[in-house]
Formats: sequence, structure tokens, C-alpha cells
Amino acid sequence: MEEGELPAVLILDIGGTHGVLEDLAALLKKHFHLITMKEFLGNKEEMRKKIQSVFVFECRPTIDRELLESLPNLKVIANSGVGVDHLDLKMISSFGVKVTNTPHAVADPTADIGMALMLASARRLVEGSVLNFLGPSYFFGTLRFCCERDDLSESIFGM
Repeated sequence: MEEGELPAVLILDIGGTHGVLEDLAALLKKHFHLITMKEFLGNKEEMRKKIQSVFVFECRPTIDRELLESLPNLKVIANSGVGVDHLDLKMISSFGVKVTNTPHAVADPTADIGMALMLASARRLVEGSVLNFLGPSYFFGTLRFCCERDDLSESIFGM
């Protein structure tokens, strides 16, 4: 690596179905030179010595023996998720490569969503929302609903 040159990081892609989110890629570009898998495979001989890190986003790119053998200067695999079950830690460490992850990074949001899903299920929020916006005839065909909608506030009808 030349003086002042940013360290190179291998990523699957930017954007698209499985690539790094564009906002995240913009943040990474401030500190790293991003090399996509397509660029790497297109010019493996030149790129292989530059790459010092692999950024794994949504379990991609797949880290296998072939990839590790092709990256002689690889120092770290940075995993964007909490778990590392998709990584063969024993094999990776045999190459002298470290693995990072973000424990507890999404613990609170995961708990929040879990509670929201349980409440939505228990209170039948989805059906109530559909009933509120599409009307009872969506569920019951012709209107055979036993309550008058005038007596209920629009905001609580789904409850």
C-alpha cells in the first residue's frame, strides 16, 4: 500500500439485491478503497495483493478456502451482522485472518420488533387495518357488519 493510499476492502457489490447499501458504501468510501467482487474477478492478479479486508454484508460475499487463498494480504473479515454462523471461523483463523462482528448492535430493535409483532398478532392489527381502509365488505362480501361505523372513531376502528 502506497503512502496516503486507502486500504482496499472487498465487497460483493454496491446496491442491487445483495450489495452493500449505497449510503453505507458512501460512508465506507471515506475510509477505504472499495473493490467489488466483479472488479476483483476481472483483474485478480492486480487486485489480490491490494485487498486487506473483506466486508461481509448479508452473508455475502461467501468466504471460502478459494477466496482466502487468493488474498495473500488479507487481515480481517468484517461482518456487518451480529451472528457469524455463516463463517467457518476455524478455517479463516488458519489463514491468520481475524473476524469482527457487531454483538448487541441490533438487540434492542430486534426486541422492539418482536414485541410489535406479538401485539399486532394478538390484537389482529393487520385485519383491523385492512377493515379500516378497505371496509367490511372486503372480508364479508356484502355488508353484514353488526356495528355502525358512525359510533367509532376512525383512529380506533382497527382495534
